[in-house]
Amino acid sequence: MSAGTAHNDEFYVRYYVGHRGQYGHEFFELELYPSGKLRYANNSNYKHETMVRREVFVGPAVTEEFKRIIVESGITQVNDDKWEIPDARQAELEIKLGNQHVSDV
Repeated sequence: MSAGTAHNDEFYVRYYVGHRGQYGHEFFELELYPSGKLRYANNSNYKHETMVRREVFVGPAVTEEFKRIIVESGITQVNDDKWEIPDARQAELEIKLGNQHVSDV
């Protein structure tokens, strides 16, 4: 499947990485929805920083570029049942691209 053929298919991607440490729960999260809504959150308590949250809508060209990168990476062809269980520094990845769905959550 090419990114171009998945244009009208359902598309969703979420990436999260975080941990609980001496500065509390620190994490980075990125989500892109089929509508083009892009959500970003970054929580770092280092030096008393505050959480940063942003939400924007991106155009079809940005969504298509995400799709292209995902398709070319081949990650949707990998058996997610064999992914390692995350350790204390947890990372999560979920991708829905047409009828393909991979997730480690």
